[in-house]
Amino acid sequence: MTSTLPHSAGVSADVRLGPLRPPGDTTGLFGVFQRRYLLKLLVRKELRVRYQGSLLGVAWSYVKPLIRFLTYVLVIGYVIGLHKLPGYPLHVFSAMIVVTFFTETLGAGTKSVVKNKSLVRKMNVPREMFPVASLLVTIYHALPQYLILFIGCLIADWRFSATAIAAGLLSFAILVTFSLAVSLAFSALNVWFRDFQNFVETITHLVMWSVPMIYTFQMIASRTHGNWIEQAYLANPIVEAVVLAQRCFWVPTLPPDTPEALLPAHLFERGLITLAVSIALIAVAQRLFTRLEVKFAEHLL
Repeated sequence: MTSTLPHSAGVSADVRLGPLRPPGDTTGLFGVFQRRYLLKLLVRKELRVRYQGSLLGVAWSYVKPLIRFLTYVLVIGYVIGLHKLPGYPLHVFSAMIVVTFFTETLGAGTKSVVKNKSLVRKMNVPREMFPVASLLVTIYHALPQYLILFIGCLIADWRFSATAIAAGLLSFAILVTFSLAVSLAFSALNVWFRDFQNFVETITHLVMWSVPMIYTFQMIASRTHGNWIEQAYLANPIVEAVVLAQRCFWVPTLPPDTPEALLPAHLFERGLITLAVSIALIAVAQRLFTRLEVKFAEHLL
């Protein structure tokens, strides 16, 4: 933008004015983590608002997963007959944590910018801070669930191995990066098109049935025989995160050579590729967010 100023002001007549930002201001995800104190306050606010007026408070984060877990194990497990699968509760729980993590991050992240529209209009902070805060709140709730799962694994004679630990860490890395990429993109798109809130509900329903949680991957493999349907199934990053989580928590509790414990070939190679793709998707989501946030104020009236 070019502006002509009076010469009497002692300023050159031809001055290029850029966006009005404080000196040293950094936007985007880098700007978010440069403001860690503000991010911490926002996470505390999210936690306080979520359980405001609630009798059980944060305990609901464990009551609801427990009810879902019992439903899958006691109802679906016995109806389908998978209760006979060795370690079926651990098979379900390890996958359920991954699915719950993704769906909660997606749901809260999609609404995060719209929900904080007063802060968006008044505060000069990177708007990416809101979906990032939603992700951190989900991590806060998920870590104790992972601890409970690990205790259950120890009771079930979980066998320590570096491979299992690596699978768990890779699963969590995929889950965090992919969840951040999707929630970052959806939070910006939801400002422009509120339909995305309803779209998220559909995705949440589909995710539960599109991963090997209440059924095993062996069931998929036995019907697809490695054809393109199986490859398309495995292209889902959440499927990869679930299978790696099961490799970490469920498989080490099984007797050797359990047929139902069949996992995809080249599991770790696939996981590393999925992680690289998820990181690339964060960059794509960041560019989309940056382009759309220019007109956030117009759509948040």
